[in-house]
Amino acid sequence: MYFVLRRGLTLGVTLILISFLTFLVFQIIPGDPVLTILGMDAEKGQILALQEKLGLDKPLFQRFISWMGGVFSGNLGESLRFSRPVLDLMMSRLPVTISLALISLGVTIIIAIPLGILAAKVRGQWLDYLISLLTQLGMAIPSFWLGIILMFIFGVIFRWFTPGSYVPWSEDFWGAFKGLFLPALAMAIPKIAVLVRYLRAAVLEQLKLEYVRTAYGKGLGQNVVVNKHVLKNALIPVVTVLGMIVADVLGGSLIIEQVFALPGMGRLLVSSISYRDFPLVQGMILYIAIIVTCINFIVDIMYGLLDPRIRLE
Repeated sequence: MYFVLRRGLTLGVTLILISFLTFLVFQIIPGDPVLTILGMDAEKGQILALQEKLGLDKPLFQRFISWMGGVFSGNLGESLRFSRPVLDLMMSRLPVTISLALISLGVTIIIAIPLGILAAKVRGQWLDYLISLLTQLGMAIPSFWLGIILMFIFGVIFRWFTPGSYVPWSEDFWGAFKGLFLPALAMAIPKIAVLVRYLRAAVLEQLKLEYVRTAYGKGLGQNVVVNKHVLKNALIPVVTVLGMIVADVLGGSLIIEQVFALPGMGRLLVSSISYRDFPLVQGMILYIAIIVTCINFIVDIMYGLLDPRIRLE
């Protein structure tokens, strides 16, 4: 319990610092949101009135306290471009990004973990070299280029999917899955390659230890030793990589959503940056920061579950 409370306290302090830095950066970077709304030819009276409406006439610290109060109450301000609450815009795009992330994570875990274990079991054989070659290719090719290739092969040549034709799950479940599978696969392939290599290295490292030789000495077979004894210890370093992957996909893939024209968080962030919609960008960066810190918190807890010695440090 002390271990969880300590990590929870660290999480809370980190989120407060991130919130302050996020707010501060958008107060000091060049660009005036008032002029973005009114235009460069706006009269001084209009500028002062809008500054008062947006709270920009108040001191910096007072604006931060007011913004933090809004964060805790679910009020992140109003988008300059859409004239809608930031939280409403984010929540309207969040289901797309979460769906994309879950499919991508599912594909990554289902393929990477068995493949990583297999690569360790057949070390030095032709299959190991083949897996190594494929993972190198997977890491070398950018996800957006993979997306374009997948669209061409499965959308243009075979016509199994229709890229850019996303429909909500409530309207057509199969249509929504088909619209998300190719971008999810494009996101998953590089992550599968990374996870396979990390898991293979971790399993091989564990196979050199004494407890493995003891298990073999008791007459246990390779599958039993690897699956029941080695895998749990090998997952400890892999959890870090998996946590980074989860944070990445939940944060929203900016390029993939642009390539496949998906109405998700990543595409919304790109458009809001180009429009200099500071309240919306500020809220979305805070969302990404919260996702990353919370995932790191979960990873720390999983460390403690996988290796009880960590809870005692």
